[in-house]
Amino acid sequence: MAEHTVKAFDEDITRLRGLIAEMGGLAEVALQEALEALVKGDEQLGNTVVARDKKLDALEAEVDRLAVRIIALRAPMADDLREVIAALKIGGVVERIGDYAKNIAKRVGRIEGRGRFEPLTLLPAMAEIAGEMVHDVLTAYAARDPQLALEVIRTDAKVDAFYNSIFRNLVSHMVENPSTISSAAQLLFIARNIERIGDHATNVAEMVHYAATGEYPPDSDERMTPVND
Repeated sequence: MAEHTVKAFDEDITRLRGLIAEMGGLAEVALQEALEALVKGDEQLGNTVVARDKKLDALEAEVDRLAVRIIALRAPMADDLREVIAALKIGGVVERIGDYAKNIAKRVGRIEGRGRFEPLTLLPAMAEIAGEMVHDVLTAYAARDPQLALEVIRTDAKVDAFYNSIFRNLVSHMVENPSTISSAAQLLFIARNIERIGDHATNVAEMVHYAATGEYPPDSDERMTPVND
């Protein structure tokens, strides 16, 4: 590969990594602000999160265009090809994480009797762990760090434990207080969205591990969660 071609390829890869990092930062902020809006009942902040999601959509489209351009013009092979393919997939997953944050923000005004729901105090803690997973997996991607990717995968069990606890609590609450079913169902939906963010961060971690090592983590076939819901 000629020197000018190598330089152009490196510049494209740097740009690709930068776009993924920007997407990850936006997704993290969206999740944080969606939960803040939920806890405070701040519909204006929730609307801001929803409106800002368009930026994530635009960045994903840019990632797609750049990745396809790199493959078409640079013909990367081996490690380089794995990184481009991983970035292409990761862009889609991070955009989906932003969608989950948007879905949470949309439900800010649908929760009545906030003081009656213990899970409303647990959801921010659950979301904080999921947000840290997103942050760490994007750090792992930027550093090509398979060990950090494995740590992200292991952390998903904490998010699942939170979800199971919140699920049981809300179901019991609905049985004992039928008048709260509508609001409790909204909180269940929100908890499920946060749990899915953890799943998606896990999927990204598996892609990062593959891009860095050429191998998926042990047992990834059993743990791998579809990213199309």
